[in-house]
Amino acid sequence: MKRGMLVTIVCGVIFVLAPAMTANGQGLSPEQQKLDVSTGRWVFHGTSKSRTGKTSSFTWNENCEWSPNHLYLECTFSNVWGGRAVESLVVDTYNTADHTYWHYELYAAGEKGDNPFVSRMEVNGNTWIEYGRKAVPGKTTGERIVYNWGPPGHVKVAIETSKDGVKWTATDEGEGVRQ
Repeated sequence: MKRGMLVTIVCGVIFVLAPAMTANGQGLSPEQQKLDVSTGRWVFHGTSKSRTGKTSSFTWNENCEWSPNHLYLECTFSNVWGGRAVESLVVDTYNTADHTYWHYELYAAGEKGDNPFVSRMEVNGNTWIEYGRKAVPGKTTGERIVYNWGPPGHVKVAIETSKDGVKWTATDEGEGVRQ
């Protein structure tokens, strides 16, 4: 009886700790743990405003899991933007050489393949910001994507633009729910 209970306890501990273990048996770094909130299957719904002010809807189907070595959070996206399908692969990671988070998005359909989205990410508590095009006053409108995680299993997302890099306005807004 005692042996059976011990086996049950050991198996329970392994089951609880296994998701946070890397291929070499070490846990996720504190930086990687911040990305772990995105693992699983998510469905996002929201609205998008065009430059002309027309509003349309978007739906994102996202599935995220750690790479076998637990260095890369790999996410597949099947999105529909105003009736247009966009398929992409996203990789989020923490780079130990420059001590920053990075977001890489590669497109298979709906966007040109020669224009991947590469972005430095800022991760502050429950807020992630992916910085896109930088605002150059009078020349270029800036873009960023802001995720606010919480409560558990929920995330709000906003794609924002700025003419000066200081004041940001949401053009697309939505919410994701873990399935």
